[in-house]
Amino acid sequence: MRGVFFDGSSVHLRRDLPDPAVCAGETLVRVRRAGICETDLQIARGYMGFRGVLGHEFVGETSEGRRVTAEINNACQTCETCRAGRQNHCPSRTVLGILNHDGAMADYVAVSTRNLHAIPDIIDDRCAVFIEPLAAAFRMIEQAEVGYGTSIAVIGDGKLGLLCTWVARSSGARVTLIGKHPEKLRVAGEDVQIVHLDEVERLRATFDFVADCTGSPTGFPLALKLVRPCGTVILKTTVAGDYTINLAPVVIDEVTIIGSRCGPFPRAIAALATREIDVTPLIGAELNLDDAERAFQLAGERGARKVLLDMHSK
Repeated sequence: MRGVFFDGSSVHLRRDLPDPAVCAGETLVRVRRAGICETDLQIARGYMGFRGVLGHEFVGETSEGRRVTAEINNACQTCETCRAGRQNHCPSRTVLGILNHDGAMADYVAVSTRNLHAIPDIIDDRCAVFIEPLAAAFRMIEQAEVGYGTSIAVIGDGKLGLLCTWVARSSGARVTLIGKHPEKLRVAGEDVQIVHLDEVERLRATFDFVADCTGSPTGFPLALKLVRPCGTVILKTTVAGDYTINLAPVVIDEVTIIGSRCGPFPRAIAALATREIDVTPLIGAELNLDDAERAFQLAGERGARKVLLDMHSK
């Protein structure tokens, strides 16, 4: 079996991998397409200390031909955390392509059957790859009261930043997108205020909510400058490595900080099916799995759009 493997020092395509062992409660899925996201790039820099097959954004098909994707957290379902309905935070969970579970950048992947979601025919494979990150964006407005009458700044004009921008816009909030790539900022839409990173000083202490989607250690300090007293900072960023920050403004201005991770797949699927959110502007290069190493190079380039791996194209 082919798979995109991280060995602790480099990402490379292996052609000698065994087919996934399918444990009780799992389903073997033949992968059709997978996406390379910022988390994959961070893992390749040492985030989470993962070793194995990468990838958690994907669409595939079961042995019955049913087109599916899957949530990424494989919970035990028996511990106190799971019984309380917080399966995504199960202390013994594995995470697809991130923690103790091989991922979906391969010909096949084994996933928890309870995590499977059917994909409507109206959503094509290229868009279906975005179900997982779009769900993560919707998680933001599950956790915080973003909506009519509120203002939110999204920092970062990458794929996740744009998804969070569109989700926040769908809630009725007044949305400002802050970034540094003019061609990507233009994708946000006419009803989103666009601000270049060089111009943010005038927005200090302005927003009810600020979402850090930068993938950079600079995002959180900037978010603290932009949020108003008693406002909320939503952290969507994961970064390989540590960084220091002055937390005094959090105390002085009584700022709420929310970590935001995985979200509702049904809501994301519905948004794609009804075209409430159109992700096609985010799609960049599409390469065959055999070109995975080049695909990772492209995905890591500054300003890159989503790079897709098509497992079976020639």
